[in-house]
Amino acid sequence: MNTTATRTRIQLKNVLFATDLSDAASAAIPYAKKIARKYGANLFVLHVRPPVMNPMAAQQAWASVEEAAMVEDERQRKELTAVFADTGAEILVEEGDIQSVLASTIRQHKIDLVVIGTRGRSGYKKFFLGSVAEEIFRQVSCPVLTVGPDAPVTLVSDSGPRRILFATNFGAESQLAASYAVSLAQEFQASLTLTHAVGSPAAGELVNVAQLENHYREQLHALVPPEAEPWCKAEYVVKQGEAADTILEVARERNVDLIVLGVHPEKGFPGASTHLPIATAHKVVSHANCPVLTIRH
Repeated sequence: MNTTATRTRIQLKNVLFATDLSDAASAAIPYAKKIARKYGANLFVLHVRPPVMNPMAAQQAWASVEEAAMVEDERQRKELTAVFADTGAEILVEEGDIQSVLASTIRQHKIDLVVIGTRGRSGYKKFFLGSVAEEIFRQVSCPVLTVGPDAPVTLVSDSGPRRILFATNFGAESQLAASYAVSLAQEFQASLTLTHAVGSPAAGELVNVAQLENHYREQLHALVPPEAEPWCKAEYVVKQGEAADTILEVARERNVDLIVLGVHPEKGFPGASTHLPIATAHKVVSHANCPVLTIRH
């Protein structure tokens, strides 16, 4: 297993908090503030509203509609400025498509981390996480911290996460995500659990379970560089079962404050992954009792 990626301590210079001004989004505010403060990062706060101009509306109404939108933008900017007054955050209120504006903002400000909050769709929480939230962590080019429906609305500890869980399938995304998990454990002096879910053997397949688990446990151990071992007392957990269920089970057993996952880029038609409840990252974020940090390769 290549451990090169885990040897570099991550740096967060620019953090972006994306909000739709809902209570769900507000749940992520303490996390955005804490991370920016811990890393000495610049904090940007972005709210994107859909275009207000309707091409079918009478042209004489355009000016008044646009003026009303500008007044509302200024009101929202003042409210966000007050909320983030203790951070020196730069407030950005933009018009357009959320994904396009978000991508442009990430490029323009060289964003290293996006923080979002979502509480799921009313009545469908067990099925839908919310299309915008998942499209963000599937599509943006940088890591995303999602404060999901079951995550606490306040920080468990003002000092940051005390127990971190890193789950891996040993794919390319997970190798990169390991560097974040190890670095965060070091930054916050947190305990670190690394876990891998082993699928149940097929009918008639002969498998030495103990040998297989030892093999994966060794692979997990290889993700923690030797120089980190003096301070990183990592625990390695290999269990049989479906990946998302195993991750959530281990997270509950260890009472973790943060889960770190590698995620695949979105494939197929836009938004397709959002409506697949079997997707591991979707299920974990939807049901985790803590924020989830997703890393794209």
